[in-house]
Amino acid sequence: MDDKEYLHRWLRMMRDVMLWKLEGLSDADVRRPMTRSGTNLLGLVKHITHGEIRNLGEAFGRPATDVRLPWWDAENVQKTHETSGDMYAAPGESTEYIVDLYRRACAHADQTIAELDLDDIGTIPDGETLTLRQALVHTIHETSRHAGHADIVRELIDGSIGGARDNPFVPDPDDDAYWQDYLARVTASAEAAEQTSERP
Repeated sequence: MDDKEYLHRWLRMMRDVMLWKLEGLSDADVRRPMTRSGTNLLGLVKHITHGEIRNLGEAFGRPATDVRLPWWDAENVQKTHETSGDMYAAPGESTEYIVDLYRRACAHADQTIAELDLDDIGTIPDGETLTLRQALVHTIHETSRHAGHADIVRELIDGSIGGARDNPFVPDPDDDAYWQDYLARVTASAEAAEQTSERP
């Protein structure tokens, strides 16, 4: 497996994790903010759509003309004063709409990956140049980071865990006895540390 195929495989895996974390949930659940900062599953997918378009499209002179992200339009941002509009689905933006945008953004990025060499040079909006290899690494990093967020948010919603659809990277997620015992050991370790910690 060459470097491009290897990097592309990891990107596709992380993309799949992001969509997998939405499966089996209601529209309300995928939108539900589960942290003080509002982190929610559908917003994470909406957010990384822009990275695919920017890093693996626009940077290489390949704008995705069929994928419009209206929340990034300068006029819309000025009117709504919304600078985090890509982190949640607004009323009227259905789950299907956001997922379809993401899939089309990924398909466009895949064409860029297929047609260019890893050493081909692109330019991101701030003027910095980067190779396709660097753009792939950046996008894998960004998607993986948010896949980790999605993993925790999904567990907070319904207890589901796992790092990938075909290989969750964890012991049997449905073995309640194992997880109860594991949680007890982690809790005991934390309590022991608290008892021995120096207090200010």
